[in-house]
Amino acid sequence: MFWSWLHYLLFLIVVGAALSFFYRAVYHRYLYVRLGQPENRPFDWKSRVGDLVSQALGHRVLLKDRRSGIMHLIIFYGFIILQFGALDLIYTGLSGGHPLPIPGHAVFGLSQEITVLLILLATGYAAYRRYGEKLKRLKKDWKPSIVLFLIFFLMLSVLLSLGFHRVWLGYEASAYAPASSLIAQLVTGISPGAAKAVFFLFWWAHLIILLTFLVYIPQSKHFHLITAPLNLFLGRSRPPGRLRKLDLEDEEAEAFGVGKIEDFTRKQMLDFYACVECGRCTNVCPASNTGKALSPMHLIVKLRDHLTEKGAAITSKSPWVPAFAFPAGGGAHAVAAGGQEGEHPRFMMDTAEITDISPTMDWHKESWQHSEKKPEELALIGDVMTEEEIWACTTCRNCEDQCPVGNEHVDKIIDLRRHLVLMQGSIPQEGQRAMQNIERQGNPWGISRSERSRWVEELAGIAVPTVKDAPDFELLFFVGSMGSYDNRSRKITRALVRLMHKAGIRFAILGNEEKNSGDTPRRMGNELLFQQLCAENIETFRKYGVKRIVTACPHTFNTLKNEYPEFGMEGVEVLHHTQLLDELIRAGILKPEHAVHERITYHDSCYLGRYNNVYDQPRNILRAIPGVELIEMERSRENGMCCGAGGGMMWMEETAGKRVNLARVEQALVTRPTLISSACPFCLTMLEDGTKQKEADEHVKARDIAEILELAVFGPATNQTLLHQ
Repeated sequence: MFWSWLHYLLFLIVVGAALSFFYRAVYHRYLYVRLGQPENRPFDWKSRVGDLVSQALGHRVLLKDRRSGIMHLIIFYGFIILQFGALDLIYTGLSGGHPLPIPGHAVFGLSQEITVLLILLATGYAAYRRYGEKLKRLKKDWKPSIVLFLIFFLMLSVLLSLGFHRVWLGYEASAYAPASSLIAQLVTGISPGAAKAVFFLFWWAHLIILLTFLVYIPQSKHFHLITAPLNLFLGRSRPPGRLRKLDLEDEEAEAFGVGKIEDFTRKQMLDFYACVECGRCTNVCPASNTGKALSPMHLIVKLRDHLTEKGAAITSKSPWVPAFAFPAGGGAHAVAAGGQEGEHPRFMMDTAEITDISPTMDWHKESWQHSEKKPEELALIGDVMTEEEIWACTTCRNCEDQCPVGNEHVDKIIDLRRHLVLMQGSIPQEGQRAMQNIERQGNPWGISRSERSRWVEELAGIAVPTVKDAPDFELLFFVGSMGSYDNRSRKITRALVRLMHKAGIRFAILGNEEKNSGDTPRRMGNELLFQQLCAENIETFRKYGVKRIVTACPHTFNTLKNEYPEFGMEGVEVLHHTQLLDELIRAGILKPEHAVHERITYHDSCYLGRYNNVYDQPRNILRAIPGVELIEMERSRENGMCCGAGGGMMWMEETAGKRVNLARVEQALVTRPTLISSACPFCLTMLEDGTKQKEADEHVKARDIAEILELAVFGPATNQTLLHQ
């Protein structure tokens, strides 16, 4: 009786201590998140519940990497199943050997043993991927090993407990308990009393490992078991192409953007703790892939560690429990080490590979060091995040598309840029020049506003009216700065005008009244300039009663469609030119009758595809053209790689690693195309520059969808003219 009461007492003490440690670790991190700014974001219950079910339960994003997705699926559902087995095993130990009195216990036991074996196999595969296959996106330090060992010994303790339980109670071998029956057969020589003692040894081992896991979870990346479902449920309901609006007229605002960790919103801080450090984001990031300093995974991890350390300093609540298990305080302070990114030897890429994240991963491992500064003395921009990282982002959102826990990386980078631009006036020189030119002349080159509609003179025989001259227009063609000023992009503009004229559409342009859409200033952090341009353009739209807009630029398309409505634009339908052209072809208004004998691979614009889910319309157009052989790159559609021009990078120089556009062109050339097509003037510029760098421009041309359709609609004369330009 004494030993039974001691057994119960120890059980209560151990479980109580573990639950106390767990509560403190979670509660202290909750206090850190509370340091962030409140955010009123629109909430759509239906979409949020849908995302929670499809991603948390259905593993929709995880299964994009099928092998690791299946591995995680087994472990995820296996642990859910085994929690019932844990209750059964705990009850067995507390009741003197009697299992839970549930019907069909033998079948229940079989499900437990099969699940244990599957989890052991999945854990073994997880270890192989990290340490055998050595996937570059996965960290190789000791921390990931802790969980692998915990899972392995937890599963082993289950099987050994069940095996010695059978010997203790004299159970016969059973097909419903294959693993434990085998273990029992191997130790048949021991007495029931010895088997009972060994059973309780492994029973306590199982309990302690299980509770150790519980306490470890909130103090590691495995906190995502709790935070990821919450993060998915509270995720973005607004379009991904809409950035958070700044109230620039708020007289009480001390600063704009994010200059210290507390400036992030609480939802953004929840992202930090939801990160599972799987590296999927870094694995697809165009900056990481080409040897730049930015790694989306390390962005989140560094911000998380800084929040944890600064939060502990501000609240006086340690994140680490029990304290003796973390003598160093846990985690490292963040400092930028090793000089400027462009000078760092780690950023030298292996030229034999098209993309390689190794230089970026190595740089972060080397530069994440302890600092003598106190956490509250560290500068968020400078000590935690370098400006090189912040300005390397192309805002392509491929990181977010691959994130299984719904983290929103790009918005954080834009908030950091906003602080640099609006509060510190810090911006790369080329970007500053582009901003000044947009502010003065309405375009990044600084060309006179009066020349915005000069391209009209290049269209012989086709009248292009302005909204002032043709007030009965049906469709406003918002040409944009690239389509108006850039010599190469004006060919796209002319092709689209010819096609719309052929289709009999009553369209008009704003002419010299058109201004820059503001996409570039906003992505570069100049919210003030964006809001000025936005207000002026909306006022012009209202003045002329604009109801329908088409544009050939995905960046302009996204800004007008997703961001202008928040600033007062109402009742205006915005189309990308591929959507319009696809409609006209399907309606039989435009007929691509002339064959275009080309092997074409299509490059997905990030702002058209990932931002606005326009993937099929450009491909529909190409498939409708006789003679076209459409081939897909390995990275296409949702996982298409950025051209390198987004996020203001169109106007800035790449100073480290490989040029992004060069890597993308190399991916395209693997398909052996004769034409690389796109539906974005930024992309087209980058692709053409890439083919020239590869000295492939003599046999591989880059063309916009509108230009290719123009060939098919108007015939040989246009064909000869375009293909030999």
